[in-house]
This record gives sequence, structure tokens and C-alpha cells, in this order.
Amino acid sequence: MGTNDGRAAGVQAPEIKNSGPSAKDVVEYLRGHPEFLLGNPDVLRDLTAPQRWDGDGVVDMQKYMLDSLRGEIDSLRDCAQEVIDTSRFNMSTQTRTHAAVLAMVTAQDLDQLFRIVTDDLALLLDVDVIVIGYEPDFPGSPDLITSRITDLEAGVIDSLLGEDRDARLISETADSSALFGEASSLVRSCALARLRAGENTPEGLLALGSRGKTFHPGQGTELITFMARIFERCVHN
Repeated sequence: MGTNDGRAAGVQAPEIKNSGPSAKDVVEYLRGHPEFLLGNPDVLRDLTAPQRWDGDGVVDMQKYMLDSLRGEIDSLRDCAQEVIDTSRFNMSTQTRTHAAVLAMVTAQDLDQLFRIVTDDLALLLDVDVIVIGYEPDFPGSPDLITSRITDLEAGVIDSLLGEDRDARLISETADSSALFGEASSLVRSCALARLRAGENTPEGLLALGSRGKTFHPGQGTELITFMARIFERCVHN
């Protein structure tokens, strides 16, 4: 008698088909949507370029062009990421500067203003040292006689900034002992802004020093200049 267990001779188990699209489906989709790779350039990174010609001395231009396109995509991605990082840094710096300005305008007198700038703003601005310096003036300004003010030699501000500049960013400081004093060995980069003379105050300098590569000439000087103008107004008033 024959068996009836479903395993009759010659009967094979049904083949399990892959539920994903077939190669034909993919080809038809790409042909029907020729802009697909333009909108999804990352797909090119995972593709294997076909070798159209084999043999020594034969240059496969198709593969070269695809590899070149991949390189351009990588460069664009790196450039975009750099722009994003720079934008985030600028927003952070702007927020810190606004906080510093708000702190300055709350000062009740010059002594408190100088203390806020030289002590509190370093933490707010994420720098290591902040110096307020004034060149000699005749007659002297008694309000500026305090341990929180650095006495600068005549002409040093123009030598640091240049006669026609109000701000400067320096990535590698040289001998800065005359400006940063005991902290000079710590300072690697700095931001300098001119403090314009007032009715009772001489020309001065606002200097921010950092042990890292915080400042460099490629950055804008608008924020440090803005902060210097606010400080001037607080002092002159």
C-alpha cells in the first residue's frame, strides 16, 4: 500500500520567493524616475561601478567618473557640515555676547562694572582672562585708578591694532606680558577691541585671552566691537 503522508516521490517543497523587488523592478523604476539618483546621491556611495573594459593599459572612464562624483559628494557633505558647525558656533558666541552685555549694563558703578568685566565675563564668554587697559592720560582719570585696570604704555594700542582698526583677532600671541601680565604664559589666542576716549577717559583696550585656538583672523569682529561699544557707554555715563 502507498503512503499518504504528503511526501510522495517526485514532489518538491514549494520555493520561498523573496518578497523584495526584483532586478527588473529596480531597473524599471529607475528608468521611470531618472531624477531619483539626483535626489538621493548617497545611493551612489553603495553602488559598485561596472568594469566595462578589462586588460592592461585600458582606462575605464565610467568608473573614474563615478568615483569622481562620489568624491564631490563627500566634499559637499564635509562643506555642509562645516557650515552647520560654524553657524552653531556663531549662534553660541552671539548668545554669550548678549549675556555679557546684559551683565555689564546692570552695574551700579564703575567699580562693579570693572569687576563684572574682569571676573564674571570670562566665565560667560568661555575665555581664560579679560583685561581692561588704558593708555596714560593727562590729567589723570581718578576713576580708572584701580587694580582691575592695566596701565598701558603710550602708543601700544595702535601698535597692536593698527591706527585705522578698532578690533583684531590673533591666533598665536607673541610676548603678551605687557597686556595679560601673569596670565600671559597661558594665553594662546586673543581678541582685542579699541575703547574710544571719552570726556574723562583716555583711549583704552578690551582684551580677551584664551589658552585654546578660540580666536583667529578669519572670524568676524562685530561681536567684540559691539561689546566694547557697550562698555564704553557704561564708562562714559
